[in-house]
Amino acid sequence: MDSCGDACDTLDALAADPRFAGRVVFRERLPARPARHAEPTEPLHPEVAARLASRGAERLYTHQARAVDVLRAGGHAVVATGTASGKSLCYQVPIVESVVAGRPDTALLVFPTKALAQDQLRALRSWLVPGLKAVTYDGDTPPDDRAWARRNANVLLTNPEMLHLGILPSHRRWATFLMRLRWVVVDELHTLRGIFGSHVAHVLRRLRRVCDHYGAHPSFCFASATIGNPAELAATLCGLPVEAVDDDGSPRGERCFACWQRPLLDAHSGARVSANLETARILGRFVRDGRQTLAFTRSRKGAELVASHTRRLLADEAPELADRVASYRAGYLPEERRTLERDLTSGRLLGVAATTALELGIDVGGLDAAILNGFPGTLASLWQQVGRAGRGGQRAAAVLVAGDDQLDQWYATHPAELFGRRPEAAVVNPDNPFVVRPQVACAAHELPLTPDDGAYFGDSLDDAVRDLVLDERLKPRAGRMHWTGRRPPAPEVGLRTGSSVEYRLVDRSRDRTVGPVDAARVFQVAHPGAVYLHQGRQYRVEHLDTEVHLASVVEADDADEYTQPREETDIVVTAEDRAVAFGAGRAHLGSVEVTSHVVAYQRRRVSTNEVVEVVELDLPPRTLPTRACWYSVPAETLAGAGVTAHRVLGAVHAAEHGLIGLLPLFAICDRWDVGGVSMALHPHTGEPTIFVYDGYPGGAGIAELAFADLDRHVRATLQLVSACPCDDGCPSCVQSPKCGNWNEYLDKEAAVFLLGALAGPVA
Repeated sequence: MDSCGDACDTLDALAADPRFAGRVVFRERLPARPARHAEPTEPLHPEVAARLASRGAERLYTHQARAVDVLRAGGHAVVATGTASGKSLCYQVPIVESVVAGRPDTALLVFPTKALAQDQLRALRSWLVPGLKAVTYDGDTPPDDRAWARRNANVLLTNPEMLHLGILPSHRRWATFLMRLRWVVVDELHTLRGIFGSHVAHVLRRLRRVCDHYGAHPSFCFASATIGNPAELAATLCGLPVEAVDDDGSPRGERCFACWQRPLLDAHSGARVSANLETARILGRFVRDGRQTLAFTRSRKGAELVASHTRRLLADEAPELADRVASYRAGYLPEERRTLERDLTSGRLLGVAATTALELGIDVGGLDAAILNGFPGTLASLWQQVGRAGRGGQRAAAVLVAGDDQLDQWYATHPAELFGRRPEAAVVNPDNPFVVRPQVACAAHELPLTPDDGAYFGDSLDDAVRDLVLDERLKPRAGRMHWTGRRPPAPEVGLRTGSSVEYRLVDRSRDRTVGPVDAARVFQVAHPGAVYLHQGRQYRVEHLDTEVHLASVVEADDADEYTQPREETDIVVTAEDRAVAFGAGRAHLGSVEVTSHVVAYQRRRVSTNEVVEVVELDLPPRTLPTRACWYSVPAETLAGAGVTAHRVLGAVHAAEHGLIGLLPLFAICDRWDVGGVSMALHPHTGEPTIFVYDGYPGGAGIAELAFADLDRHVRATLQLVSACPCDDGCPSCVQSPKCGNWNEYLDKEAAVFLLGALAGPVA
């Protein structure tokens, strides 16, 4: 084991190794950055300053000081700075200062997961401040502890679901806490996007409304990884002006970054060397040199394969190190995870392969390197994972191993964009009627509605009230609208789905709920026989009950199999809001109605991609009202480029897949958040047409982002597809893992002509 040098030296050696010639397609060095400090406008309370100094923070960074000033003044802030920049202190300091000063203020901290809430609880308690009564309040909190929290807590840590289900509907029991509420902290802002973010926006507005009822006007503090629009997103979520605090004053050690392209095995098909094996080779080299390294993978199975490949490689090259590599994934018992974390902290473990779902779960200051087995979907996630290494200030290395997806391969051919590109925007759509109506129902159950509530719910309030009155769930009385439904509405509203109807996936062998799936998507992802992935684990759906909305699943982690549904899809334009000339065609934005019918599914082997079986299904069709961006090109334009009539369907279908695959370049989403339909001739346009639509009822704002970035989106797709070395299309350009037609009728060459016609001549 080479104990000399550091992780950057190991990366240099890897790049120079003739066995890996051509793999490193891009390298970048990010220089070390010194800390920049500042003082709040008003000096900190002496006791708070002393406790900060005892924790090794004698002075605040520039962004921390600014955030403290904003929150002290009653303003609203979003702290959007890098990993390990001390975002938590931005809100901990004002909270602790209030307790030390003896004020009766309370604080509500909202985290997307229970694990993050527990981590922050430990951090708050570590201040050792008498009078700071911080507790978690989630689904695991026993009844007696809940009652104690309502009576005594001045800092409550919870999640969006518990705020929605457990606190707001019972606000009278929380009256004392709410009337004293001074701060609301919302962590991991970048995760509040799409339909989930749209629901959370209303939950926060409902919170403001209830607080106003009790005379409280809390300050909001959002914390976020780097995204393209932090202040805009935060303001949309809470309905108030929010200041972006993004001048990161924290120090950073030097970081060396490399983009790693796997060599082609077959230029005709586009097949490349296994990403798991390449990741294992890189991990093994770092471990051999004594660099403590974390390798992120996309699935539990991937984590185990990378760890086992690495151990096997080390058994030949450095057998004494083979047992110093492990996997870290969902499914481990808490004791197993704690043992792994202790072994990492002590240095006994040198290499760990972890699922990306656990990217927030390991906090080890001594990590020297991070390896990303595939682009994680967004630049925010990439830098969050890269930032796990070098937190101790040492020189650190990061390697991105490009996967097969369109996004991975686009960045492999445009790697400088990883550094020069503006981070993606995250979008929500609080005006989505499928979100507004159930959320207004929840608000009415909490307090009668008045005309003044338009300040919280906007212009959509009147339509929602009318629908609820017609549904006999609201009745007017003395100028206000009162809830008259038989049951409280909140339990019927799932925050993470776009439907009021949710299916529960239940692991019958363990009698536990795996997770929810909304009714709009359940036939595609959880039909009988489907292999369903959840947090890196693999399950097989045994039975789907459409009456009680339940899917029975069993664990299937060892199955060398995945499934793809076959769909028959039609799309009708219900309203065209905008249309613009675009190249030789036109681009459109509007509302659509998508009717899809899952009629069969394929069983395929993961290892060979061969079809094992085709199974027919008997399921009813589903209709999805949503938003779409669509592109139309005259057939004669395509014919003039050599795309004859019998090739048009393959052209639009292949272009559709490419456009969907690269849409996450411009919005924080993934291909599972959007759908696509392409037709050789659509009745609305009378021309070959490609639709890209939001995958949730009412839309989540993704179609609007696609329409806003037409030129860059189409040009990026054209570059990707035309540069791909395969002959007829592959997963890196025009094939899609979610294609409802099993990637049939794809014409890569014709798609290049079509995309070129839309892109027009280069300016």
